[in-house]
Amino acid sequence: MRLKEYDYSQCGSYFITFCVESRHNLLGKVFVGSGFHARPYVELSKLGIAVQKTIEYIRNSNKNVEIPSYVIMPNHVHMLITLNTIKNKTPSVGHGSPTLQSIVGRIKSYTTKQWNEIRSTQHQTFWQDSFHNHIIRNEDDYLRHWQYIDNNPAKWAEDDYYVKEG
Repeated sequence: MRLKEYDYSQCGSYFITFCVESRHNLLGKVFVGSGFHARPYVELSKLGIAVQKTIEYIRNSNKNVEIPSYVIMPNHVHMLITLNTIKNKTPSVGHGSPTLQSIVGRIKSYTTKQWNEIRSTQHQTFWQDSFHNHIIRNEDDYLRHWQYIDNNPAKWAEDDYYVKEG
């Protein structure tokens, strides 16, 4: 589901969504807080925490990748990713320009290993194969997707990915 001939390692911002296989609610649960100003929030499971730690690791360890906003929902993840890469004329192994595929692949690979350790099995499918991406076109588009991420827990029951617990 990618644009043909588009270079997904070029500078720019992208909205990404990737889902747990069969949309199982394995990453956490949405709760509504108490009090007048309470906002719904996601309480992460062990696997959700592993996803969060992986995102934070990528966020903090790669100067060419910014992840300014993300939300881990019970069965999917939304992220804004900005690539700030400069094409290297002679890239060395492991130091080439990151692509959306490589970033999402790292998250999926690490958390699949965590899933297999928890289940004491190997080669279990945890994530759906692909991911949705949207190329951010301007500041309004960026802000609209940021707000979507920020409000996602509050709109969980209306979400296209919603699967009732139980």
